[in-house]
Amino acid sequence: MSTQGIKTVLHPVSDLEKAKAVYTALLGAEPTADSAYYVGYDVQGQHIGLVPGGAAPGTGPVSYWHVDDIEAKLAEVTAAGGTVKDAPKDVGGGRLVATFTDADGNVLGVLQDS
Repeated sequence: MSTQGIKTVLHPVSDLEKAKAVYTALLGAEPTADSAYYVGYDVQGQHIGLVPGGAAPGTGPVSYWHVDDIEAKLAEVTAAGGTVKDAPKDVGGGRLVATFTDADGNVLGVLQDS
């Protein structure tokens, strides 16, 4: 089963307001989603998100591959040696997200829109 490519990258941040100022300047666009728990930008066919409370030493952005069937894709990657980190959850609007780790512990994400 193929993916649709990386279209979503979520960045963990310690201070959402400070990060929002930097990313707004970098991307040259205002956020399309702006709340206390998430700030998101839609720029050039990509979605860049800021997630508060996630910036700890050694953490970084998580890239999300868009897929048609999140459960089937997770089954494929776990059969290949990946380990589910965060099971699929609905984050609103019928969007499901999940993360898994590869053999080296890198965190990768999959995303399914309804």
